[in-house]
Amino acid sequence: MRSDWTALPDAVLTAIAERAGGTHATPALSGDHAEIAATVTGDKGKVFVKAASSDLGVRSLRYELLASKAINQSYAPAIEWDFETDGWLVVGFEHVDGPHADLSPASPDLDLLEATLKQLQETPAPGGRPWFSPAARLGFTHPAMDGDTLVHTDLSPTNLIVSPHGLRLVDWAFATKAAPWVELALLVPWLIASGHTPQQAEQWLARRPAWGATNPQILDEFASRNAAKWSIKAQQSTAGWIHDLAHWTGHWSAYRRKKVLERPD
Repeated sequence: MRSDWTALPDAVLTAIAERAGGTHATPALSGDHAEIAATVTGDKGKVFVKAASSDLGVRSLRYELLASKAINQSYAPAIEWDFETDGWLVVGFEHVDGPHADLSPASPDLDLLEATLKQLQETPAPGGRPWFSPAARLGFTHPAMDGDTLVHTDLSPTNLIVSPHGLRLVDWAFATKAAPWVELALLVPWLIASGHTPQQAEQWLARRPAWGATNPQILDEFASRNAAKWSIKAQQSTAGWIHDLAHWTGHWSAYRRKKVLERPD
């Protein structure tokens, strides 16, 4: 649950002002994983600040902090500074200017995403970090999901920013060590949400070698289990975004089931 900037204690605000040159905050309009998320403008420019004080919030933000420090790639925003005081963990991320990516069919942003995916899929998960496993991240697993690649796992358009220097991937709170095709499978619902049919989404993803190298039956199972997970979540929640994901994942799963029936024995 997102909290207001005014929830921060004076000691935290003072520490932010020392690092950012001010505390003029503009709350983030999307996302709700961090307790505090805002663009802070000061004498030193802009910085994107996340802060947390609850046990769960601190664990999540600390994981994102460690992941971001370990990645050190051009597509991931850098860590400007971080500190803990008065029971709060606060992280200043490089501020990235630009609109969210448009993933609709024929959008030029798809070319940016394809180029970034190529880089991402060639990035091994750095050692020395307790990365999420596919089971821990997704709630289900299959031996084929295991691997050594770093996957973001949440490439929704709100986490893709088209900057003057290329596509930037933000919010690494769910970075996972897995097989590269897992990233692609998790992109399908967002492509469907952006106007692709399941067939169009798969045709676009087929440009990546990892997609074609994955056994179709494994993709069938992934689509089915992911759809089942979100269907259960939708039955237990009234949140619109959960119902949206249940719809998009269910749409893909239904398409995969139809393909199974059409597949030669």
